[in-house]
Amino acid sequence: MTTEAPAGFDAARAVADAVLYEGYLLYPYRRSSGKNRVRWQFGVLAPPGWTAEQPAAGAPGVSGSADGSFQQADCLLEAPGSATVFLRLRFLQMIRRRVEQRDASGRFGPVDELEVDGTRELSFDEGRPCEVDFTVALADLIDPERGPLSIPLLVPGGVDIEPLGPRPGEARVVRRRWPVAAVVHLSATRAEAPFRLHRLRVVVENTVADLAAGRPRAEALRRSLIAAHSLLGVRGGRFLSLLDPPAWAATAARACENLRVFPVLAGGARDVMLCSPIILYDDPRTAPESPGDLFDATEIDEILSLRTAALTEEEKREARATDRRAAEILDRVDGIPRAMLDRLHGAVRSLRPVEPPPAPPAADAGAHADAGVHADAQRRPAAAGQPDPDPYPQWWEPEADRSVHPDRDSVLVAGVTVARGSRVRLRPRPRGSDAHDMFLAGRVARVEAIFLDVDGTRHAAVTLDGDGAGDLHRAAGRYFYFAPDELDPLDVPTDADRTGAP
Repeated sequence: MTTEAPAGFDAARAVADAVLYEGYLLYPYRRSSGKNRVRWQFGVLAPPGWTAEQPAAGAPGVSGSADGSFQQADCLLEAPGSATVFLRLRFLQMIRRRVEQRDASGRFGPVDELEVDGTRELSFDEGRPCEVDFTVALADLIDPERGPLSIPLLVPGGVDIEPLGPRPGEARVVRRRWPVAAVVHLSATRAEAPFRLHRLRVVVENTVADLAAGRPRAEALRRSLIAAHSLLGVRGGRFLSLLDPPAWAATAARACENLRVFPVLAGGARDVMLCSPIILYDDPRTAPESPGDLFDATEIDEILSLRTAALTEEEKREARATDRRAAEILDRVDGIPRAMLDRLHGAVRSLRPVEPPPAPPAADAGAHADAGVHADAQRRPAAAGQPDPDPYPQWWEPEADRSVHPDRDSVLVAGVTVARGSRVRLRPRPRGSDAHDMFLAGRVARVEAIFLDVDGTRHAAVTLDGDGAGDLHRAAGRYFYFAPDELDPLDVPTDADRTGAP
């Protein structure tokens, strides 16, 4: 049995690191910042005795934003029994960093902060990254006589002492970590599908039993797996997407039960799944322009870099004293070359061929019109001397906005053309509508535009008749939005209405 993990593990590491350090320390990366006084918000697996006493302890969802004692990931694996399954569990172990100074009696005592030889030192909590790898044959997991494979895990505690300054006997930093115990359960069962398909389940559970209930969260974090997530890999098989499974595996995908974790395809292939406490999409990637981690993985690098560079020298000094990883961010931002900063300003990545695909036959356009959308809203002739545009650009393409014209597009409602200027009566659906919409039932409104969302669905933007703030809403583009089947047409817009004339 091969023990070499799939190459996708390395390819997915950048995203996995972003998950590991998401929220570790947020801009402006200083201890005094209010948002950095409540840390460790994702994937916290705390001692079960402590979590049972928490008010928020209820039925878990797929997000790991609430503290819990375990997480469960279900994945769909298409593979023979000879396949090999890999698991890499990753998390942070909290470390209490305490600055100490020798007092007059010769004993070391804790201090909140200290300046030693021109360097400021602060007492603060750090995170130590931990990784544990497991390899198992799929045949061992699907053997009914064996049952689930349970693997205990113990991360020991310890104390590290770092002398400070030119006189080591006067000041020091003491880093203390507490032991963390956990167990990993691995199992595989046959999934409901017409082809060979297995449901692979991974449960990671905190088993610390000596933390008394009712203790402060700060103490529970010392015995927790923080930002816990895992990478699942396979050799000799492939994973199926849970977000977009093939039709034959849709029922099996719905049967997967993911608790406090969200598995997605990762690493650019189908042999790796990232089981993340943060909800992601398949094959997530960090931008190649990003020069390094910022701990705010879902924010915009350029904005954070510019704002970090704009910190005062005293603020930077405090950030450097707060955490060594924060100091690395400041050093990187202060030394970022102009060319790299320009790269952070943005990039265009086209997802379609340079040459547009051939235009669809005229019958297709008519089919769209029959469905309630006018053909002129889907396809318009190119300007003289210009190449024929792609009639159906994807929503992410720059040309997509040019294929729709909210102020001129229309939609058929009960055989009546509804466009800008149409007057309609609102009748929100009893289910599936915004609760606020129900208060507008029966009101008469004026259609201001017809919008197309990324799913290809039309929406009418309206302002209410008799609303004194209607002109203000119209000027600011603040509308109420209704689906075509929530409208009763009252009349046909005039030419003046269509052109926007008073």
